[in-house]
Amino acid sequence: MSDRRVWDGRSGYAGKRHPLRNTLLLLLAAAVLFFAALEIYIGVHSRTRVAGEPGVMVVFGCKVETWGPSILLQDRLDTALTYLNDHPDTLVVVTGGQGDDEHVTEARAMYDYLTAHGADGENILLEDRASNTWENVNYTLDLLAEQGRDTTGGVLLVSSGFHLSRIGLLWDRAGGPTDNLSTLAAPVSHAPSAVQMFFREPLALVKSFVFDRA
Repeated sequence: MSDRRVWDGRSGYAGKRHPLRNTLLLLLAAAVLFFAALEIYIGVHSRTRVAGEPGVMVVFGCKVETWGPSILLQDRLDTALTYLNDHPDTLVVVTGGQGDDEHVTEARAMYDYLTAHGADGENILLEDRASNTWENVNYTLDLLAEQGRDTTGGVLLVSSGFHLSRIGLLWDRAGGPTDNLSTLAAPVSHAPSAVQMFFREPLALVKSFVFDRA
């Protein structure tokens, strides 16, 4: 009968079985484990690793506010400036286009911020078309090739720590030079952004892994 109860051998009748509930619980547990694995992967790749003295630095953009670079973007730019203080001759590429809610391209806002804080504008190239990380990577590589810039001395990728795992994945997929590839992890001083990216970045990483391809 459909309402037959199950004897569990210890405490009497255990009640009806719930296969759908058990399946959902297993799926939930698998999703939690998968999310945790992604967070570990992101964390492992969210560190600064500099090999030698890279000749090219690429700074990845994000939101520009009406008053200038967002706090998240300022963190990246300040990290780049700290490095440039000791390596002023490094060629810099600032990459990021203009969103619908931005009054200027991210690349221009980054250029203005860096030069206002002492960086040499002659050493900065603007990639101002990209609307996502995949385009950031591809358009930057195109720009470097068009300019005939030498990357054999190494490339330094600069962004928020949580972003570096996805950048590395896409950089390799786009055919970027990986010999002496370095990363510079910017802190995230804006707490709401840190919370948002904790949940958003694993999903973005999966999306990039599946869809961002040549």
